[in-house]
Amino acid sequence: MDYRAEFKTEGVSASKVLIAGNAHLLVGRKVTLLAGRVYAAGTVLGVITASKKHTVSAAAATDGSEEPDLILAETVDATGGDREALGYARGDFNVSALVIGAGHTVDSLTEGLRTKGITLLPDMA
Repeated sequence: MDYRAEFKTEGVSASKVLIAGNAHLLVGRKVTLLAGRVYAAGTVLGVITASKKHTVSAAAATDGSEEPDLILAETVDATGGDREALGYARGDFNVSALVIGAGHTVDSLTEGLRTKGITLLPDMA
């Protein structure tokens, strides 16, 4: 079986392509997503300090997840329980493909993600 990652753009509009370039610089990390929702690819995740589980980063959260940590690589259904997933810890990403939690804006996320090695770029299309 071949387990190598593929990056496909066929059938995807240019404005919704998550990776903005330099795919060879991507760094991913396995994370545990908190149960209870479907997480879309491109979701900006924060980590809950007490449990170390990731969830949507929302500005008003007070559990640690208010700080952006990663960008989710693919859509994951965690409605039936916690799920493992791949989060990008480094790379260049198109802002229009991001799913941003309540209270955050691209401006409020940019610096926090940049210090982690994640660059948010405007669409070039």
